[in-house]
Amino acid sequence: MSKKRCFTTESLLVILSKKRRLTIPWLPHEVIECILVRVPVKSLLRFKAVSSQWKSTIESPFFQKRQLIHRQQSGDPDVLMLPTDPDEVNSLRTLVLGSSCLVEIPTPRENTEYFVCQSSCDGLIFLYHSYVEYTPNFVVNPTTRWNRSLPLCQLQQLIVDLGYNYFKLRHTPSKPAFGKDKFTGTYKPVWLYNSSEIGRENATTCEVFDFSTNAWRYVTPSAPYRVVSCPCDPVYVDGSLHWFTDCKDTKVVSFDLHTEVFQVLSEAPFANAPVNEIVMGNLHNRLCVSLKKCSNQVIWSFDVVNKTWDQMCTIDLDFISRRFDIPSETLVCALSPLALLDGGKKKKKRKKLLFYDFISRKALITYDLETRSYDTAFSDKSIGDPVCYFPSLFSVS
Repeated sequence: MSKKRCFTTESLLVILSKKRRLTIPWLPHEVIECILVRVPVKSLLRFKAVSSQWKSTIESPFFQKRQLIHRQQSGDPDVLMLPTDPDEVNSLRTLVLGSSCLVEIPTPRENTEYFVCQSSCDGLIFLYHSYVEYTPNFVVNPTTRWNRSLPLCQLQQLIVDLGYNYFKLRHTPSKPAFGKDKFTGTYKPVWLYNSSEIGRENATTCEVFDFSTNAWRYVTPSAPYRVVSCPCDPVYVDGSLHWFTDCKDTKVVSFDLHTEVFQVLSEAPFANAPVNEIVMGNLHNRLCVSLKKCSNQVIWSFDVVNKTWDQMCTIDLDFISRRFDIPSETLVCALSPLALLDGGKKKKKRKKLLFYDFISRKALITYDLETRSYDTAFSDKSIGDPVCYFPSLFSVS
């Protein structure tokens, strides 16, 4: 009895590439393209050498968009972990969820500590540093290793110029955001910060980076309310960026990356909460907010049609402390939600919440929304600053 041969998508393409070198026609290019869409990005980079036609296909924006959509629909995101230990700043680590295998990739600049925007976009990630002179910002693709440097924004330059005198102003450094105009496909790093402490008349100042001119520009009018700048990260969802407002009745203010207009999206489902007890996230392309209250943390997702907040789940912080050996005194900040996972079951509705503790940074934890059970997705002496992304071929010209 003859044995059946099983081919993976990648091995089939290796055979096809050898056939093409021998100039033996086998499959129409349209069929090959459908196969290529399913191939991991690192393999696609190698397959560009097969022929000029394959190279042209893989580098085309249309194919790159198809590849990303397929990757988003067929599996969980990968996790980039940015080191917070000064002795480990020369490399970033990437993790494929469900695997304990870590891949180290070099940072754009040696011996330089970076921070990371918590929202990735099309597999691209924004790295920055607020205080160091001659340390540019970077947009990186951790899968292809592509990167592009960006000059300092005006706020960063002010911090550098003032030196230690900056801290006398008692101005809380804000965190940048990164997203995309969903109509034009234009990527836009954005820095929104409270500005009365630095001598500005307006409540906030907004800077947007323009890749075509390689320069930052001001957007006016800026956000009408002061924003929570730390420790909360702004979040990108479906063409807009979002921040909590720093006022008695906590609101969510959004910035449309196409029109470049700010508006109040909604009041938060809580009011006047301490900034360390609230957090925001993007869970499966839906804006989510969360409040830590005593021994529980509640997560809501925003219904864009009805403009309402739907409660998603409640996390038992006492159980988290016991189960994962996290001292209760370190759970002073809200746990940070990272992604909704399908757990490898390819369900239409993702059922596992991935999150981590901002203070201890020891583990990535999952919470099954159906069984209400917890598990460890990954643990280490430090997971640093994790951010989820889908591997892609994208870059910014």
